Amino acid sequence: MRGTGSRIARRFEALKAEGRAGFVTFITAGDPNAETSAAILKGLPAAGADIIELGMPFTDPMADGPAIQHASQRALAAGQTMDRTLAMVRDFRKADGDTPIVLMGYYNPIYIRGAERFSRQAAEAGVDGLIVVDLPPEEDAELRGPAAAVGIDLVRLTAPTSDEKRLPVLAAGASGFIYHVSVAGVTGAKSAAEGSVAADVARIRRFSGLPVAVGFGIRTPDQAASVARVADAAVVGSAIVERIAAAVKGGESPPPDMLARSVLGFVSELAAGVRGARTVPA
Repeated sequence: MRGTGSRIARRFEALKAEGRAGFVTFITAGDPNAETSAAILKGLPAAGADIIELGMPFTDPMADGPAIQHASQRALAAGQTMDRTLAMVRDFRKADGDTPIVLMGYYNPIYIRGAERFSRQAAEAGVDGLIVVDLPPEEDAELRGPAAAVGIDLVRLTAPTSDEKRLPVLAAGASGFIYHVSVAGVTGAKSAAEGSVAADVARIRRFSGLPVAVGFGIRTPDQAASVARVADAAVVGSAIVERIAAAVKGGESPPPDMLARSVLGFVSELAAGVRGARTVPA
């Protein structure tokens, strides 16, 4: 497990000092193409992203809804690979040494590369954390060990169905933060009510002292603010990815800077919702 010197830990410490929740954004690496994706990635911190989840494109993203599935398809069709995804992070780190980056995806591409080799290369590129949605805690030791050895957090997922028996298992060995999936189903599902999110977050905190980020179904600044009032961070993915999809509908992509400005403008609106959610320090 990483110590308090990690980028993720430092970011949540800074957010706590500011008395606000964090804003976590998701994009798929290489969507809709390498140049545009890199432009969006580099612009996310200035648009208000506190932590960035960068999706590793995969051919069978079974936990994702249509928006992120199609994002993976676009990225893969444009030639995105794991090497190019890590190169994106290295390039990002040339100008930004502070914003945490968490790679999110599925275990197959990591397994093929080898957990130790992947972890080493990810750390060298500047990756701070991993979310591997199809790797349960009973089976993640083969990745958790190599990742921890190079200072990478392994973020675990909880769900509304995670009960008092399951939560201690999920919390044990987790690092960085807990990602709470607020609704049952795939990404892009409807958003949960603030009351149910608050109850879930309180339950998770009984078993883990890590920050709790809540995602799935957050599509508007108001929904982001609702989550930010009760959780340590709000996560938005599908709604951002859909902005990219809308811009490339019909098979033609606008100039990278134009598309990036459009997407980042939407990110700024979401970030404003998160940052204005609490009127007094929590």
